[in-house]
Amino acid sequence: MSTVAAEGEDLLTPSSPAGRNTGRPRPLPHALLPAAGATLLAAAGALVAVGCFLGLYIRPTSDDWCAAWKTRDLGVLGITADFYTTQNGRVANAFLSGLLYSGGPAGTKLLPTLIAVSLTAALVLLGRRLLHALGHAPPLLLLTACALALQALLYYAGTRSYQVLLWAPATISHTLPSVIGLWALLLALTTVNHPHRAVRAAGLAGALLTGFALGTLSEPFALVSGLLAALTAVLCLPRLRLAPTWRPLTWCLVWCTGLACGLAVLYTSPGARWRRAQQPEKPPMLSPAELRATYEDWLRMWDTVTGQRAYLAAATAGLLLGLAATLRTRRTRTRTRARPEPQPRTEPGPGTATGPGRATRAALLLLPLPVVVLGSFAVAAGLRSGYGPTGWTYARTWTSFLLPMELALCGYGVLLGAWAGPRLAARGPAGPAAATLAALCLTVASMASLVPALQQLTTTTVARSVAWDAQNARIRAETARGATDVGYRPLPIGNLAEPFFTSDHRRDWVAACVSRWYDINRIHRR
Repeated sequence: MSTVAAEGEDLLTPSSPAGRNTGRPRPLPHALLPAAGATLLAAAGALVAVGCFLGLYIRPTSDDWCAAWKTRDLGVLGITADFYTTQNGRVANAFLSGLLYSGGPAGTKLLPTLIAVSLTAALVLLGRRLLHALGHAPPLLLLTACALALQALLYYAGTRSYQVLLWAPATISHTLPSVIGLWALLLALTTVNHPHRAVRAAGLAGALLTGFALGTLSEPFALVSGLLAALTAVLCLPRLRLAPTWRPLTWCLVWCTGLACGLAVLYTSPGARWRRAQQPEKPPMLSPAELRATYEDWLRMWDTVTGQRAYLAAATAGLLLGLAATLRTRRTRTRTRARPEPQPRTEPGPGTATGPGRATRAALLLLPLPVVVLGSFAVAAGLRSGYGPTGWTYARTWTSFLLPMELALCGYGVLLGAWAGPRLAARGPAGPAAATLAALCLTVASMASLVPALQQLTTTTVARSVAWDAQNARIRAETARGATDVGYRPLPIGNLAEPFFTSDHRRDWVAACVSRWYDINRIHRR
């Protein structure tokens, strides 16, 4: 008669033919989990590492030229004041740009690596908290692999990979805010229920300042994060009994206050008023015709996103993580019970009194849906308001809702793995092994679809850097001989503007910034 694993039985300990536990480990599942984690870590890590390596081949284009000469001539505070008075009002954006370009080319070359490292650390720490809340022991190897997989999707699954990772102006405006937002969430989780009042006060102060900075850094991310904080605040109302104290609600309100103040400073700035004056008269945003047009733009955005099968890897990577965490937790508990301790300490599991309640689980399960749906619609409305009918094509701004979407898919995968793990284990080791292999294969196969686009990005970036260096050396030599009007051959990359993008010389702001950078009167097409 075949034996069936009991609820607390170690999945890695087989039964003898007579039905008794022999205590010897099963080699397949025990070796499979680390191997799956190492495989995913190698695959995702390689994709992210290529992007970081390409940072060495970044060369100025489009807004880089303007930010570089303004930082050189005006300084960090000067470019900040210029953005506030004449550009767009994004003072935090200008300040960070000034810091980045004040270091010369090195700043833009190191930025992709700094973002990748900080985003990996934030995702791993958040993953640990999620798994601990579910009562599971987090496997660090798979946590890191999942963090890298989510990043690879964020950087390469969209239509503007160069802008999302390698072009500093877009990275500062639309990728860096997500990193800051995740660290702000970690700050909230760490301080909101801290026993010391001073730590809680410092957390609230950090929330206010960070929210204000993000409000003047990126309007799309401010809208999405504000929506998330507002919905969380509603769920944290004491009447709903999902939060034991007023502290989470207070933190969310302080965060929204910071965002609102930042957006108010941005919107009322002279630079923002000047920018709005350059746009032709548009119908009101809430008019029926404009809402319908925004809805159509929103559908076009999601048609592009859902057409990329690589995003499936976010869910399957979460499934793999959930399975691994469940199996690891059961093995740890079995070994703990085997020790002759008088009062063994057990970890809280799902559904226990010390774990999250059913209502809290339901709220957390449903919260990502309105955040992603409504947040993406808010981004579409903002793009249409700022850029007109083609605004939805500015895919670099989609990062503000794509990362929450990926986190939601991964979180749902983790919950599915945590639910399916014990049920598969009860039928023997073959079930967990097959599920682990299937999740790993689906994740790697989905991510493999990113490779052709990454190869093209690599070839284009390296080739442009070689051509740019040669042209830069020639221009420097000509200006050293006293030339004030030099030839420039456009080197387009990443759907970004280069000099002579328009036939009207008065509107060619890129050519003007190139001339200021080289300290010459003008450039002409070579």
